[in-house]
Amino acid sequence: MSAEQVGIDLRLLGPVRAWRDGTELVLGSARRTAVLCVLALHTGQSVSRDQLVSAVWGEEPPPSATGNIYTYVSTLRQMLEPARSRWTAGRLFSSGGGTYRLHLSPDSVDVLRFESLRETARRQRSAGHTDAELATVAAALRLWRGEALAGVPGPFAEGQRQRLAELRLATAERYAELLTVRGRHEQAAQLLRELTTAHPHREDLRARLAAAPPEARVPAAGHGPPIRTDAALLLGRDAVLHRLRRAVTEVATGRGGSILLEGPAGIGKTALLTAALRTAPDGCRIGWAVGDEVARDVPLGTLRDCVESALAAGPDHPTVEALVAASVPPNRPDADQALVAASVPDQPDGADQPDDAHRADHAGTDRTDQADADAAARAVELVRRTTAEAPLILVIDDLHWADPTTLRAWATLGGQASELPLLLVAAVRSGTRRTAEPSAEIVTLGPLDPGSADALVRAVAPQPPGPQELARILDEADGHPEYLRQLATNGTDPFPAAGLAATVRAHLAPYPEDTRQVLRAVAFLSAYEVRTPGTQPAGCTTAEVAAATDHHLDDLDRMLAPVRAAGILASGDRLRFRHRVVVRTLCESTPAALRVTLCRLYAERLAAAGTAPERVVALMLAGEVPVDDYYGGWLAEHVERVAETAPRIAVAALAQAHAQHALDPARRLTLTAWLARLLLREDRNAAAEAGWVAARTADPELAGEMRWIAAHSHERRGDFETAAEIAHAALRERRIGPQWIDRLRALLGRIRPSLPGNPTEPHLSRSGLVGEARPTVS
Repeated sequence: MSAEQVGIDLRLLGPVRAWRDGTELVLGSARRTAVLCVLALHTGQSVSRDQLVSAVWGEEPPPSATGNIYTYVSTLRQMLEPARSRWTAGRLFSSGGGTYRLHLSPDSVDVLRFESLRETARRQRSAGHTDAELATVAAALRLWRGEALAGVPGPFAEGQRQRLAELRLATAERYAELLTVRGRHEQAAQLLRELTTAHPHREDLRARLAAAPPEARVPAAGHGPPIRTDAALLLGRDAVLHRLRRAVTEVATGRGGSILLEGPAGIGKTALLTAALRTAPDGCRIGWAVGDEVARDVPLGTLRDCVESALAAGPDHPTVEALVAASVPPNRPDADQALVAASVPDQPDGADQPDDAHRADHAGTDRTDQADADAAARAVELVRRTTAEAPLILVIDDLHWADPTTLRAWATLGGQASELPLLLVAAVRSGTRRTAEPSAEIVTLGPLDPGSADALVRAVAPQPPGPQELARILDEADGHPEYLRQLATNGTDPFPAAGLAATVRAHLAPYPEDTRQVLRAVAFLSAYEVRTPGTQPAGCTTAEVAAATDHHLDDLDRMLAPVRAAGILASGDRLRFRHRVVVRTLCESTPAALRVTLCRLYAERLAAAGTAPERVVALMLAGEVPVDDYYGGWLAEHVERVAETAPRIAVAALAQAHAQHALDPARRLTLTAWLARLLLREDRNAAAEAGWVAARTADPELAGEMRWIAAHSHERRGDFETAAEIAHAALRERRIGPQWIDRLRALLGRIRPSLPGNPTEPHLSRSGLVGEARPTVS
């Protein structure tokens, strides 16, 4: 039996993870994982025990190192080949002469696939097949999920990390070259910017970025419009784009106005603004600025940047210094006592009078408000004078981050824009519309329709995605253009790509830390349903989040109100992320150790609060929390309820418990018996699990039940000979309960016509097959 037949999937290009027949394996300690990595990267080769010791501990191993290697290898062998008996030869794992050998197909290890794809790309390059090479290189980069062998100790792992990091960088550089050759300059420049940020000392990367076309190098912030956007990102936005272009054209005729573009982060606001401004008639001045948290504390800072970028391109205009001066209140003498008194409300006789400090603070606030109002008024006048010279288009992206004085001036200008050759266009995130002036025309951007989302994915994907991959991308992103682009470019497996993780972090960055922590808890509580749809209701309840995070319900409502308004959480009774990709990214980009710790803590709190057991188990599965004796004991107490209400969740948890070799043997036996029952109930093959229990239990009733489950599993699959052998052995051993004797005899009666040989003279004798006498139970 080869690794491919068994279905081993070992991923080392990121945190190390392994699957067998679609079930993820619990790898255990870091050093055991290190041993697995050494053997996997030497698949088909013999590795001595001494080599393993050096690879894991280096030149100064502890005295127990050799014994530990033996234990690690024994555990790994049982994990990879659980059905193999102790004294039979292994198909995946073999040993002899103090050496160990892992027999894996190259397709079973992502590092080997990565190296194979690089070799394929090299041959395609030599043959001049650029498009094929581009697709191959993109496929190679999609295998990465972070730093190779992340967290694995030992000199071997460290050496492999450095080697693979260099190969990854070289592959990414080649990908940027191929994108440039194919005219996809923006993608190439974006990749080079990411590489330059990650490797600031690599001068060759800076040189390549400097050599990119100018329109691809301009950052998407600061003065002037951002980089040119691929037409694919405008798919499905024809109506909005037409409205913006009409406004841009009309301002040249003296007809101005104010437009507010509203939508969640990454929905495509900037791309639309950039495309619309390309149609501005000659003679129009265009100013562009981006609000940010830093400029928020500078009066008129955002508006000054916007107007400055418009004025800098033309002669004979009001000086920028005039606008700067407008943001500074003129010097004036301190207000006299009469002004201070006038700023304080009259108090009735005998009432407590505010002290001098309070009066001074109150007066200072009034002076500041008046100064801001004066500065905004002067800025408005300067903008009006500028429109007398040429039509003016002012664009502020992320207006919600602009300083209060800018917002005041912007509101005033918006009320006057229709009388001037002045077009104001602002973009804000959903839920921040309060920053807009009342007369603005509101244009709301929602998710793309399915047809447009499909077209976007096909347009930006390095190679056409298959039907299942396409469906998964569309489901994960739910019409969000940036998530669609990231998933189409980098794929959904492995997950998440670095660019996607960075995008999600950026979208959540504006919210306070406590809000982000609550969102991560919502993601953990939602993750198992996202990973295995249909196992439970989508999302979670506010009460569950309150119990898990130990927050009061009122505090949760306060923290989550902004993200609800921004559309990050969907509307409804349950807390649910609008885009499933955010759930997966928050979970899988959390370091494994932290994820395990948090999910275990949240699960314990949920259990203490009386939350439904299946919800607790789903959270433990989402966090990949190992099944220790405490969790195993809790699971044994609640397995019947979980099996009844959520059998798929129960099967996953019980399979994880069965694979946990350090679990108390009696508890592991009980949980594995439940696993066999559920697998049979779910019409799945339970023979291996039932046989494992039957071989270890001393309980005649349990032994009989497990023998019957094993035989019945083979009967269902049409393997009648094996079913007969199991039943025959159970009846001959005479250590099973009476009811199971009857059921095994009935099974033999059913399958007898299907056994080989003459029906009247079967291959097995009737007495040998069904027993001449009823065996007694010892």
